Amino acid sequence: MNPKTLRNLLVCAVFVVSAPGQLLAATVTGTAHVIDGDTIAIGAARIRLHGVDAPETGQRCELTDGRSWRCDEAATDALAAMTEGRQISCDVRDVDAYGRLVSVCHAGGLDVGQVLVEDGLAWAFVRYSEDYLSAETAAQAAGLGIWRGGARPTTPWDYRADRWERAAAESPRAGCPIKGNISQDGEQIYHTPWSPWYGRTQINENKGERWFCDENQAAAAGWRPARTR
Repeated sequence: MNPKTLRNLLVCAVFVVSAPGQLLAATVTGTAHVIDGDTIAIGAARIRLHGVDAPETGQRCELTDGRSWRCDEAATDALAAMTEGRQISCDVRDVDAYGRLVSVCHAGGLDVGQVLVEDGLAWAFVRYSEDYLSAETAAQAAGLGIWRGGARPTTPWDYRADRWERAAAESPRAGCPIKGNISQDGEQIYHTPWSPWYGRTQINENKGERWFCDENQAAAAGWRPARTR
């Protein structure tokens, strides 16, 4: 067995399961690779930061004077500065619908999700947790990051919902706007409506490319999400 495969198996072997689908205890440690502003990978594990929602890749944040700025890049760069290539530890809280490990991650003693919210580079994802709501309130009061100049930018969840609604209405497969594209080297990759490459991606069903109705369907069919980095 090659070292990379062994490392990935060790990353996945940290789980203790008390019943089917029930997580009793889990910690993932290893070298991080940043995927976007709130998602990292450690070996084979994709990890979604617990309790935060960062701007989607391609999303800009509005200012009160009508200008916008690349809050998506700022969040991703900040997460990379804290974690990229470093040894980090992630305490798993849940597994989401896409198989990602929803986790509180620490690097250099810092809760990286909390730092993102404190610096105004992510929202407290109160739909799932209020752990970082006080940090968001402080960042907003200080006018940091997404709250600059008193701005109230579009939240990532509203951004995703808007993109989904428009793409679903335009899709040739009613209500199924996710694009399943086959790359030149044969990789099967799916693009959500908020993917930065969504508009440029054309689907040729004669080549085996296809449309999906949700990410679970795409993942179950063996397609991976488009990478943003």
